Amino acid sequence: MKKIILLVFLFCLPLVVALLFKKEEEIKKPEENKEKEEITIKVMYEDNSINEINLEDYLIGVLGGEMPVSFPLEALKAQAVASRTYVLYQKEHNTKEYDVLNTTTNQVYKDQEQLKQVWNENYDQNIAKIKQAIEQTKGEIMVYNDEIIDALFFSTAPGYTENSEDVFSSSMPYLRSVESNWDKNAPNYESTKSFSLEEFKNLLGLNSVSNIVVGELSNTGRTKTLIIDNVTLKANDIRNKLSLRSTYFDYDIKDNTITFTTYGYGHGVGMSQYGAKYMAEEGYSYQEILNHYYTDIKIIKSV
Repeated sequence: MKKIILLVFLFCLPLVVALLFKKEEEIKKPEENKEKEEITIKVMYEDNSINEINLEDYLIGVLGGEMPVSFPLEALKAQAVASRTYVLYQKEHNTKEYDVLNTTTNQVYKDQEQLKQVWNENYDQNIAKIKQAIEQTKGEIMVYNDEIIDALFFSTAPGYTENSEDVFSSSMPYLRSVESNWDKNAPNYESTKSFSLEEFKNLLGLNSVSNIVVGELSNTGRTKTLIIDNVTLKANDIRNKLSLRSTYFDYDIKDNTITFTTYGYGHGVGMSQYGAKYMAEEGYSYQEILNHYYTDIKIIKSV
């Protein structure tokens, strides 16, 4: 009887082992398929055409368009995580037929041919550096309370970044004002631009320009509103219509001309790219850079 039981056991053992392996494969298979799912980004161009691009390939064109490749690798890695987070946030929240525009309205994207024209003989080494930054942060995004964040960024801060509600309509707990004094070393940190009062009036769509006063300032000194002949204008709208580099500005009126002196470059919310550059040069890691500019976030490997 024992021999019979032993023979049955030996006969059934391979079948049991095979079934166990099959069960294990069935468990693993969904995860493996999930890892192989390709994330694509729908990019709209100036001619309203839409191109669907693999996420990591898209990031190559964004880093090439958004940040000088001469910046330190840690700054480029910070940009890679910020840009990956930003575009996935847009993909999740945008209800239009595209995810992002290829301009500064979202983030600048340059395709391979455009990068070749810009970099010429340096194309291969520049692409290799950008791919390194993307590969070393592969799949990493920023979250706040387990939700992907709107990872805004800009060129140069005038000493401090801004709270999101002081520039845009909503208050985000991870987009808080932080110090960024490194930026004062950036090229063109300060710039001037002049307009005749007639040109100024027309560009802003005003009937007259006889009295201009500052209406409201942010806590950091950035102009939020100007009052022109009892008409209150948002500084962000003025910046866009006059193509000013920043809403952190002074103005002077002389001889029928108004001259704006601006400090920094960009809307001022989120990560300063030149701040990231100088932090990286001082030895900060990309994680430290991101945690400085985005408050109480976590960097996770998610995609």
